[in-house]
Amino acid sequence: MQQTSVHENDILYKRKNILGGNCMFNEMKKRVNNQKGLTLIELLAVIVILGIVAAIAIPSIGGVIDNSRYKAAKSDAIMVLQASNLYFTEYPNATTVDLATLEGDGYVDNVGSFKDTTDYGTSVVITKATGGNSLDGTATLKDGKTVVFSSATVDIINKDDKTAKTAFGTKDSTTIQ
Repeated sequence: MQQTSVHENDILYKRKNILGGNCMFNEMKKRVNNQKGLTLIELLAVIVILGIVAAIAIPSIGGVIDNSRYKAAKSDAIMVLQASNLYFTEYPNATTVDLATLEGDGYVDNVGSFKDTTDYGTSVVITKATGGNSLDGTATLKDGKTVVFSSATVDIINKDDKTAKTAFGTKDSTTIQ
């Protein structure tokens, strides 16, 4: 008869349990396989967690959207000022130009947030100046808020580092001058 060591017996015992013996792991596996869904408490916990995440995420997403609209209006103003530079180069005797002229003569293809103001007959005027052209006009954002540019130059617009929340506060209009 062959003798086995204590170590070999321990290995054989473990193999027997792993390969289908009566061990705790197999019992747990059977219980998990018998479960068909989540309990009501588990579902409620998931819903509460999703609600907390949504409560945190939605306001910050709204702030990002407002900031991007505000920055887009400032970008549109700079684009109009750059287009006026081209116009004043071709027409050196001109001292002012309006947005309708810039758009009609092809200096600007898309007036962006200034589009609504030209449709309503409100003029956007760019005045030629040695220190930089200045813009007087109103940009309308998609949410109905307005950004009023009063003698705004490219430098003034670029120095405005406010967020939309800071610029508008509780108002529907803000001024860059």
